[in-house]
Amino acid sequence: MWSKKLKLRQDALKERGHWGSKVEFLLAVAGNIVGLGNVWRFPYLCYRNGGGAFLVPYLVFVVTCGVPLFLLETTMGQHTQEGGVTCWRKLCPLAEGIGYGGQLILLYSCTTYIIILAWALFYLLFSFHSQLPWSTCDNYWNTVDCFDVTKRNHTNHTKGTSSATEFWERRVLNISGGIEEIGNIRWEVLLCLLAMWVICYFCVWKGVKSTGKVVYFTATFPYVMLLILLIRGLTLPGARQGVEFYLLPEVSRLTDPQVWMEAGSQIFFSYSIGVGTLIVLGSYNTQSNNCYKDCFWLCLLNSCTSVVAGFAVFSVLGFMAHQQGVAIAEVAESGPGLAFIAYPMAVAMMPLPHVWSICFFVMLILLGLDTQFVSMEVVLTSIADLFPRVLRRPGRWERFLLLFCLTCFCPQLFMITEGGMYVFQIIDYYACNGACILFLCVFESLAMGWIFGAEQVYGIIANMTGERANPYFKMCWLCLTPLVSLGSFTYSLVEYQPLTYNRWYVYPTWAYVLGWMMALSSILMVPGWALYKLSTAKGTLSQRLHGLCWPDPPDCSRGLEGETALQHITEMGLE
Repeated sequence: MWSKKLKLRQDALKERGHWGSKVEFLLAVAGNIVGLGNVWRFPYLCYRNGGGAFLVPYLVFVVTCGVPLFLLETTMGQHTQEGGVTCWRKLCPLAEGIGYGGQLILLYSCTTYIIILAWALFYLLFSFHSQLPWSTCDNYWNTVDCFDVTKRNHTNHTKGTSSATEFWERRVLNISGGIEEIGNIRWEVLLCLLAMWVICYFCVWKGVKSTGKVVYFTATFPYVMLLILLIRGLTLPGARQGVEFYLLPEVSRLTDPQVWMEAGSQIFFSYSIGVGTLIVLGSYNTQSNNCYKDCFWLCLLNSCTSVVAGFAVFSVLGFMAHQQGVAIAEVAESGPGLAFIAYPMAVAMMPLPHVWSICFFVMLILLGLDTQFVSMEVVLTSIADLFPRVLRRPGRWERFLLLFCLTCFCPQLFMITEGGMYVFQIIDYYACNGACILFLCVFESLAMGWIFGAEQVYGIIANMTGERANPYFKMCWLCLTPLVSLGSFTYSLVEYQPLTYNRWYVYPTWAYVLGWMMALSSILMVPGWALYKLSTAKGTLSQRLHGLCWPDPPDCSRGLEGETALQHITEMGLE
């Protein structure tokens, strides 16, 4: 009986597959962690929180949380060869709820993130019109208060609404008065959304085999676009003032706890830690891969891209402020405000505006696309690893992927209505909240550092890579990372501000309750699953705790190769 289970387990491991090459792994991780947040969130946070001084708290979070957790999660995946949930069964079954919570956050993210790509595709298609529609006030959706940004240079236009803002709110969204007024579906956005889902479906169609090939384009071409936009931005009049505004140090801001909180939040989001993404991507590596060196290069790439993107963005915003004769603070935006109002407004003022508009939105789509389909791959892999005999049979993966896409697509129909922006914001602000990720990271570092053992992780890295990691990482997993994460989580709760839209629309009470329910759905997975496992396990409480905390992993202080290693892995996975 045992030999039969062993053979089934071996077959499942073989069917799961690996990256075709190390380059595929590096590009897949790079494509996932380098996303829209590097372009539209980091530059804005940098300018708003002290310019160059913001890099101090940013680097503190990089060395205490970002790189240590990045290395920890990649190691977990590469060692166990399992997804974001089942890996915990081999490391610390009591903490399996961390895996479920992370996958739930990713599921929420898959539902909202692709909406942004649909908006970007909508703008890209309109970039091919003879005249950029957000550059004038001669369209049917414009109001009498509209002003044309290309004609009102160096004038005071504090009253009225820009043509770019009206295109976004009245043409793309046709936004209603509140979340209670859902209104009609925006059919053009729906078609764009369908197109993005079709692209994502075929990117993940064959699992890691297709994903590994697609990232050669989606992870590299955005850098070409970013370089083109950077060169163009730096050659515009007013670019120098924009760059100075972006990086001018304001040391006094370092005493503001909010600055530190936003630096930490950026690290946890941009490094994709806490939700199991790196565990799954690392699980497709061979166990001899040097994940230790990979982590340093990938983290460096992420942070450098964020800084360079800031130069590209603020050089253009400096040009726009110069053209309008206003302060840069009046045109600086973050998130959708930057991507769909400020930057389109700026390119409308440039020579050859269509070219720069196409470059910008192609870059946005490709930056977001690989983050989206890699996140889909992560969730699907984690579920498939839970039910390998069912979902890894020939032909099952494609049908399962189609079911997953349809499941995510159905609630999105509410987000592409006239009141859909309000629904989108509720899910994005609460369900994908940084506080939820911080909570998971606290318990992830505690479980791996104190229960599984930091020394054991240290030995695993040495066994797989052939070199010993810096002892500093053990100190991070044991103390620094959980303390910094817990402090950030606590502060985020203390300083919680209810969500508003455009700083004036206050959501009804039921919407806030719904938002908190979604936020708690991932947080409560951790204690809820632990209590469930304790209550259903057999034996005394001491025996249950021992079995759930220490599932007798193989000795990682010595090499395990070939059938011996496979047998150890198999024995740990059998129930």
